[in-house]
Amino acid sequence: MGLSTHVLDTMHGTPAAGMAVALYTTEGDSATLVRRFVLNKDGRSDGPLYDNDSLKAGTYRLVFEVAAYFRSRGVDLPEPPFLDRVSLDFGVAHTDQHYHVPLLVSPWSHSTYRGS
Repeated sequence: MGLSTHVLDTMHGTPAAGMAVALYTTEGDSATLVRRFVLNKDGRSDGPLYDNDSLKAGTYRLVFEVAAYFRSRGVDLPEPPFLDRVSLDFGVAHTDQHYHVPLLVSPWSHSTYRGS
């Protein structure tokens, strides 16, 4: 199953459909863009970000375009917004396991965990 993500908009109680996300591999302070994508109507990417065959042990970063998403939903955010982009740095140690990285987000808070 590899690597996947899912975003829930806790302000509206819905999946964060249309949110832009970028996936990076990281090494120390450097990051290399792997891909950019937009979440589907279920707040998920269309398919896994990596399958088990291509997922490598190492460190990764997901960057979620939170402020742009909430503005697109008509939320009046201050300038600068409290949360603009949410970056989640995480490690993959066991490539034979599924790594699911969910994000619960509002314009003022976020939470994550390793999901199933």
